[in-house]
Formats: sequence, C-alpha cells, structure tokens
Amino acid sequence: MTKLVVISAGLSVPSSTRLLADRLTAATVEALEDVEVTHVELRDLAHQVTDQLLTGFPGAELAAAQDAVRAADGLVVVTPVFSASYSGLFKSFFDVLETGVLDGKPVLVAATAGTARHSLVLEHALRPLFAYLHAVVVPTGVFAASEDFAGTDLDRRVTRAAGELALLMGKVSPVDSATSHVLAGRRTVEDELAEPTPFEQLLREASGR
Repeated sequence: MTKLVVISAGLSVPSSTRLLADRLTAATVEALEDVEVTHVELRDLAHQVTDQLLTGFPGAELAAAQDAVRAADGLVVVTPVFSASYSGLFKSFFDVLETGVLDGKPVLVAATAGTARHSLVLEHALRPLFAYLHAVVVPTGVFAASEDFAGTDLDRRVTRAAGELALLMGKVSPVDSATSHVLAGRRTVEDELAEPTPFEQLLREASGR
C-alpha cells in the first residue's frame, strides 16, 4: 500500500495550516488508488523535538513520526510563515531527522500566511531546504494567504500539486484520467516561441499563486 505522510506545523487550533494540509491530503488521496495516510501534527511534538535537540534521543511519539517519514512513499509538508520563512518548529523537526531519510523522496511543499506578500517563501526557503535534504520537490508548491481560502484558484493549485505528487510517487500513470490535469495545459518550447507567456504570469506561477 502507498504510504503518504502529512506534516503540519500550525500552532493554533484550529489552524489554517492544518486546513491547507487537509485539502492537499484529500486531493492526493483522490489521485492515488490505494493510500495509507499518517498525519504528523508538530504542535503535539514540540516538547519532544526540543528534547531531542538537547539530548539526541527522540521520545516515543516523535520516534514513531520519524519512522513514518522514513517509510513514506511521499510527503506533504505545510508550515505557517514566521519572519518571512518557515517556522522554527517546522525546521527543528527536519533537523532531528536521521541524515538521508529524505533522499529521493517526493515532497509537496506548502505554506500559509496572513498576506500574499509572503508567497515567495516557497521558492526562497522551502525548496532550498528540501533540495539540501536531497528530497524531490514537486514542481507546484502551494501558498495560501487568508483570502485564498474563500476563492476557487486555491483548489486548482491544490489539485495540480497533488497530482504531481502522485506522479512522482510512481503510483499512477501520467495518462491516468485522475491526474491528466497535471499534464494538460503544459506548454512546449514551440508554444513559447510562438506566443510567449507574459512575465507577470510566470511570476504568479513561480510563487504558487
């Protein structure tokens, strides 16, 4: 069975970070035929993460979360934006993972914030972090500001990113009808030469918006 681990670093209850994580989870499950989902809520593991940073040894719940990540076929990771970057708790969780655990593992990165001004956090913080950890980050990251939850564009980005994760996990075919939207609309070099994509649109797509 395909194993998906969803890591959410929201601190409040309820949390917009967890809300986005749930949307991404539902879309990924829909794109996969058979999947076992494990949710890791970092808020509940904060003390154990700190303890491992100080002692080098994980508590039982944190060890179980690390084992789930190690066995996963793919990850969905979602963080709130603090000081224009991922949260300290989010980073600390990946700091205490054993070296090599994420090697070659598909990862869908996502973030939430109160304003769209933080949308480039996906590119300047999250992608470099997971590239350093040797993970394979899906092409479409998902950023959601507060106002995005009321619109339909977020659903489109969520569906696209989830389909790309499913493809990278190797559990569906690129021509599968459930994920054909991922490939639909992709432009060839000839398309770009004939009708270049506006620079403003490239910026929006790069920021996941």
